[in-house]
Order: sequence, then structure tokens, then C-alpha cells
Amino acid sequence: MSVKLRLRRMGKKKQPFYRIVAIDSRSRREGEYIEKLGHYNPLTHPEEIVIDREKAIKWLDIGAIPSDTVRSFMRHNGIILEWDLRRKGLEPDRIAEELKKWEVLQLERQKRREAKAAMAKRDKAQVEEESPKQEVAEESQPAQDAPAPAE
Repeated sequence: MSVKLRLRRMGKKKQPFYRIVAIDSRSRREGEYIEKLGHYNPLTHPEEIVIDREKAIKWLDIGAIPSDTVRSFMRHNGIILEWDLRRKGLEPDRIAEELKKWEVLQLERQKRREAKAAMAKRDKAQVEEESPKQEVAEESQPAQDAPAPAE
């Protein structure tokens, strides 16, 4: 039996909510699952992603294959990095140190993204502010390219 870690859709129509589950690969999306690992709510801002680290690592050790989406969630939470470091045989204190480094890098990356977004927003506002002034200035000047009236 092949086990996959994937999403199981829950919630009402037009209001999706997903559980992250370990499930037999032959089962349908809403079929019976083996174990619940967490959940994902795309309707909140920012999106809510909760995964139980120990359960996820246990299933990865057993050989469960995560779907692309679940793999990206795990990568986002650092679970894939922790699993990889454990597989390489590092000591727990070394793993904790590597995870702290990774968290610092993630915070720096987030700050850079926010600064870049703020700069883009500021540039867009500046361009929109300058555009009406230029149009008004162009309308107030007489047309110099027009031919002079013939006498």
C-alpha cells in the first residue's frame, strides 16, 4: 500500500477548507484517510497553514509521498529541511541550530518582499500623481505645431 500526504477538501460550496492527511494513494480525494496531519484555510489573509511536524516527519520516514502542494507547505514551514537533516544523521542540537539559521533567512526574505512591495506601491502612486499634472500642463499650453492661419 502506497501512502500519500495530500489535501482533503472540506467546507461548503465556494468556501473551501482543506485537511492535510495521510491517505492510501488509491483512495479518492474525500475518501477515508489514515491520519490527519494538519489543515489549510485559503480564505484567511494570510492563508492559515497548520501542520503537525512530528506526524509529518514520521510519515515521511515511513515513505509517504507528499503531493506538490503539501510539499510546498512543508517546505514553507521548514519540515522538509528538518526531515532531510534528520535523514543525514545530524544530532538534534545541530538540527536546531540549522533550523534557527533557516528561520532568520526566512524573516529577512519576508522583510525584503515587504520592502519591495512598499517601494512598488510608492512608485505607482508617484506615477499616478504625476500623470494628471502633465495632462493639465499639456492642455494649458497652446499647440505650437499647428500651422499659422493664412492671411
